[in-house]
Amino acid sequence: MRRALIVVSLAALVLPASAFAHASLVRGYPAFRERLAQSPREIVLRFDQSVTALPHSIVVLTPDGKNVAAPARAVPAKNAIVAHLPKLPRGPYTVRWQAMSNDGHVVSGVYTFGVRVRAPLVTDAVGAQGPTRTEDLVRWAYFLGLALVVGGTGFLLIVVRDPLPARAERRFYWVTGIGAVVVLETGIVAFLLRAEDALQLPFGRFLYGDLSPISGGTRFGLAFITMELGFAFVTALLYLAWLTGKRVLLWPVFLAGLCFASGLSLSGHSAADAGHSWLSELADWVHLSAATLWIGGLVQLVAVVWPAAPELRRTAFLRFSRLATVLVALLLVAGTYLSVLRLPHVHDLWTTGYGHVLLLKLGLVALALLWGAAHHFLAVPRLERVSLEHDRVAGKLSRSLLGESAVAMAVLLVAAVLVDSKPPAQPVPRAPAAIQVERP
Repeated sequence: MRRALIVVSLAALVLPASAFAHASLVRGYPAFRERLAQSPREIVLRFDQSVTALPHSIVVLTPDGKNVAAPARAVPAKNAIVAHLPKLPRGPYTVRWQAMSNDGHVVSGVYTFGVRVRAPLVTDAVGAQGPTRTEDLVRWAYFLGLALVVGGTGFLLIVVRDPLPARAERRFYWVTGIGAVVVLETGIVAFLLRAEDALQLPFGRFLYGDLSPISGGTRFGLAFITMELGFAFVTALLYLAWLTGKRVLLWPVFLAGLCFASGLSLSGHSAADAGHSWLSELADWVHLSAATLWIGGLVQLVAVVWPAAPELRRTAFLRFSRLATVLVALLLVAGTYLSVLRLPHVHDLWTTGYGHVLLLKLGLVALALLWGAAHHFLAVPRLERVSLEHDRVAGKLSRSLLGESAVAMAVLLVAAVLVDSKPPAQPVPRAPAAIQVERP
């Protein structure tokens, strides 16, 4: 039953308009995110079959939430519904529509347009509330899944390098496999939550909502589709490596995972906010990749190497300690650059909500760095002396690694909240003052 529900949900997601043969919006005027030079006289929505107009079939909302559209009427000859508009002043507008198709289902949708201004994203449509705490938790799970599959695979290939005992190898594939499934499932949940917020529909009608403005008209939607397909490929390769026992297949898993993770950087603040550039997108991807490798490596040490491969503890810990030093440096450099880019003023750290979350993240990162420094300067020298001493510190070190992993999970959670937070507005550059020339 659960598998059937998942299949039905995916079908409704991929083919939202045709999965149950209900009406589908073909085109509208004004079009999705169209910028008009003058006010339109009416809203015209054309469908692929005849539809019945409902009360409030077309609602055109101003930024303050006022509906300016007249009652809609159906035009059966053109499979359309039409609503007259008064002369609209300059500004952005949100269109929310609904109609009954021949099969009795009510189809709905939302899009935006602008009159002499740029139209907002559909995820910023009037009525949408923006990211919620549920979305923060889902994004945290997504980050954790990335760390498990991409960071875990990188740990095995770059740090361990040696063959794993059979028990440890099973644990490795279980941990990375869980990470891959988490990425796929939470990616779908994140998309559905964002779409539900934009459409503002109850669940029963949400299944028949038009998701195309979100899936194809936003960076978030395009990144979702690309990353879902990409990580489905990554998961297939990971499963094939497990079945065949060929470690060489893990290299494309690792490299493709890093590549597709860039979708988060290409659809977030670093790609959409004022001042963004290819450098900000690259810095965001480096920041994400370094965090993924660091946290994924910690989980592998705690969940795979320590309990199932005691003979590899010393080697793996020493190698990971050296890699972690490089990863921390990348985290600090990329994170500092992004913080300076997103905070116009230093006082934004303690006067804005975004700054408060960033301060909390910085505090947790500092704690994690101190923890890692203790490992590097205290535990590593002891492990490098003699292997016998390794047995005496193994128990304490395992608990310490578990604590560092917990702090790393907290960093991921705060990072998820930070990603969904809105940075303070960038100052508008002033036009240069005119130079007055005195006439003789």
